[in-house]
Amino acid sequence: MRKVPKWGPGVGVPWQVKREIVLAVRCGESWASVAERFDVVVRTVARVMRDSGGMPSRRVRRSPLRLSLDEREVIMVGVRERRSLAAIARELGRPTSAVSREVNGNGGRDGYRAAAADRAAEVSSRRPRPTVFETRPRLAAYVEAKLELRWSPEQIADRLIHDFPDDEEMRVSHETIYQALFVQSRGGLRKELVKQLRSGRVRRRPLSRAATASGPGKIVGMTMISDRPAEIKDRAVPGHWEGDLIKGMGNQSAIGTLVERSFRFTMLLKLGGCTTDEVVAAIQRQIVGLPAQLRKSLTWDQGSELAGHAKFTVATKIPVYFCEPHSPWQRGTNENTNGLLRQYFPKGTDLSVFSQADLDEVAAELNGRPRRVLNSLTPSEAFNNFVALTT
Repeated sequence: MRKVPKWGPGVGVPWQVKREIVLAVRCGESWASVAERFDVVVRTVARVMRDSGGMPSRRVRRSPLRLSLDEREVIMVGVRERRSLAAIARELGRPTSAVSREVNGNGGRDGYRAAAADRAAEVSSRRPRPTVFETRPRLAAYVEAKLELRWSPEQIADRLIHDFPDDEEMRVSHETIYQALFVQSRGGLRKELVKQLRSGRVRRRPLSRAATASGPGKIVGMTMISDRPAEIKDRAVPGHWEGDLIKGMGNQSAIGTLVERSFRFTMLLKLGGCTTDEVVAAIQRQIVGLPAQLRKSLTWDQGSELAGHAKFTVATKIPVYFCEPHSPWQRGTNENTNGLLRQYFPKGTDLSVFSQADLDEVAAELNGRPRRVLNSLTPSEAFNNFVALTT
């Protein structure tokens, strides 16, 4: 049988009863229980709650690890009395560093206000917060443009300081760039740009050492890297190069790579084959065009393609040093560059289809990326500055 409300048609619920209904619901009593207690239908309870503004927003309970408004008022009184921050911290039972951060982050001793600091803390704690790229569109545009050029996040973060030395808005860490690309909730950059990263992965993972393949037999007359002069090892003097080959599909094609140790300047060699005569001739053609002060030494691994190193040294007066077997880290600059080149020439690619002009274009792009070790200069800038000073 349908329930007949106590309050007849046209009479309405008295305001005193409405108040009691609102208080009961806000104290946690269910709508059905309130309706039965006040002899009304549940729809009436719903209407009364709607007209009263509904349930108040739930107040988030502040963590005891965070400063309360009362504590901030103690801090405000203390700084006005010129007490030390350590003394104020002891009174509150808080670390001095916490009080110091609170005061220095909210106007300092002369400008600290408890109510304003408490409001700022509440606003800062709201989640989710907009990302740096959502609030700084100019920064986002710069980062996206450099990612399109296959710059790494580290290179972008360093170069921002170089290009915008006085603009603090144009600052971002490389980790923030990675998060914007890999973590959906920390966006602000176009997700397709993740394909421009060197690894091509869609998530971050720890690096692991790759297995080193066995190399060919011993090369006659090698001078080992342990006999290399100290000036080469510490990169103090420009003009010392590291070299290697990157192989194409089925090891049937290859590109020669040369990297200068001080400036990280890269040159790429078009090869017709991988025989020692072809490789030595290609290196010689490329390197003899450099100024004399930039032709001091060459470090290579123990690949048979440089078995003719003695002829190369006689022709160019450039000594060749060889790494220990299975020790690619001994020519780490070149190894890193070869990894970058795999963005342009993935494994399994037929490298014979690329002309020297194609290789020069890729080298120019690599040499146009800023490097942290060069104080955010590009290899081209560092290389050209040195040549200008010595010619």
